[in-house]
Amino acid sequence: MIGLIKKSIVRLPDMREKGALLNFPNTITLLRVTIIPVLFFLLLSPGRTGSLVIAGLFILAALTDLLDGYLARKYGIVTVMGKFLDPIADKLIVNTAMILMIPIGRISAWVVAIIIIRDFVVDGVRAISQSEGYVIQASQLGKRKTLCQIFAVSALMIHYPFLGADAHVVGTVILYLALVLSIYSGIDYLMKFYRNMLGR
Repeated sequence: MIGLIKKSIVRLPDMREKGALLNFPNTITLLRVTIIPVLFFLLLSPGRTGSLVIAGLFILAALTDLLDGYLARKYGIVTVMGKFLDPIADKLIVNTAMILMIPIGRISAWVVAIIIIRDFVVDGVRAISQSEGYVIQASQLGKRKTLCQIFAVSALMIHYPFLGADAHVVGTVILYLALVLSIYSGIDYLMKFYRNMLGR
């Protein structure tokens, strides 16, 4: 009888296991995406308090990005799923926030379009390169661009004067810096891809 019970028990994956689909860092990544429905309140053109609350939640989500990466490396549970989910979660959150701020006039549509198109092109180039046996690692330029985007989006969400500074102006300036880094890093990825293809 005991033997039958033991056989009927389905062993659940340990969250600490390297190959577990939903280990703790991956779970944090998935929870981070739950901020997206909250971002749609931006369409209501929230006032000072509402904007600050939404910005606070966005910043919290950005901080969890650092947390899940740190935990995955610290405990040796970096997984293929984690590497796949993490950048997608980041792009979904940041791009959704930028798109939703277009109708309420906090961000220019053409800036958002260029940044998103650049991301699609770079992701495509990296995928093609990998299929050909070449891995184009994420560059420091690309990481700085992402960091600038997060700071810019946070400030643009706050929008109103905050801590003695005009959050909207600060966010706009940082966003244009992110745009420059976007274009520059995109060209860098394309050059690396071109050199890889020529070196075959």
